[in-house]
Amino acid sequence: MTWAHILGHDALVDAFGHVVQRHRLAHAYLFSGPAGVGKRMFARELAKALLCEAPDNANKTLTSCGRCQACILVDAGNHPDFFGVQRPEDKNEMPIELMQELCVGFSLKSARGQGKVAVLDDADDLNAESANCFLKTLEEPPPRSVFILIGSSVDRQLPTIVSRCQVVRFRPLPPPILEQILRQNDIEDSATIQRLVHLSGGSPGRALALVDPDLWEFHSKLLEGLTRPKIDAFGLAKCFVEFAEDAGKELALQRRRVSLVFGLVIAALRDALAQSQGKPAGDDDKILTALTNRADTEKIATLIERCLEAERHLGRYVQIPLVLEALLDAMAQTLEEGAPALASRS
Repeated sequence: MTWAHILGHDALVDAFGHVVQRHRLAHAYLFSGPAGVGKRMFARELAKALLCEAPDNANKTLTSCGRCQACILVDAGNHPDFFGVQRPEDKNEMPIELMQELCVGFSLKSARGQGKVAVLDDADDLNAESANCFLKTLEEPPPRSVFILIGSSVDRQLPTIVSRCQVVRFRPLPPPILEQILRQNDIEDSATIQRLVHLSGGSPGRALALVDPDLWEFHSKLLEGLTRPKIDAFGLAKCFVEFAEDAGKELALQRRRVSLVFGLVIAALRDALAQSQGKPAGDDDKILTALTNRADTEKIATLIERCLEAERHLGRYVQIPLVLEALLDAMAQTLEEGAPALASRS
């Protein structure tokens, strides 16, 4: 992979190129931005370019050759001077043991003489203990070392970490770039592409994840259940949990699937809100019309807030069944009794 395969971030590629040419590369960067916009891919390509050993890269033009031994080792995940660290799937926070291992590895001499690069994924999940362990190395980095931290937003990082990094903000990708990426992934139907672009929020990773037909089938089933005269909140929550578990045993996969459904439901509710206000909506199907007929503007706004609240709980690693049971119960009460009935539950 080279920079040509990373679409939508040309300005950042140029900026890093100029920094390297002027020998002004910082020792630590925080890549911040929405999930799925290419932060991890960009970080890995940057690491490969910095460690590339091709003769024509001696002037550090920040382009990896993709053919030298260093590039091959980075691609394989076996380069002795490249460290990729991420939170284990069975943990809610970054274990201090991983940070200790990273710090020890960085204290050793560069094995191939090009310096060291670490990509720390899931920086949002650093707790006080693991962050403090990391701080000493971050404050006194070895020569020719670069740390790249990947997180969703600066607000979710500890101030002591942010103060020692240069923040690089990744923006959502524009629709033309998203369309190009979708077509490169063998999605040709124009209507499907437009729908995915509309729902992705500028994230190609999210757009590609939304291609899953099972996701849309469950989404329709869930909305249909919310339009019934008597809503079976317990039954819907049970089906939702089963659908999440079908994604695999890893909790990260289950949370990812739940989050995608939340996004689709929020988008549908916003379409219903627009429709209830006489504005054009993104979709115009029977379920959306039934939802609009059942809930007024105030109720729909309350439903959106409940979904956003559930998404926040999901991000804080509250157990999935608890999040879904609380959400479906709250939505059922709103639709059947009205928003005021939820006041005591806030």
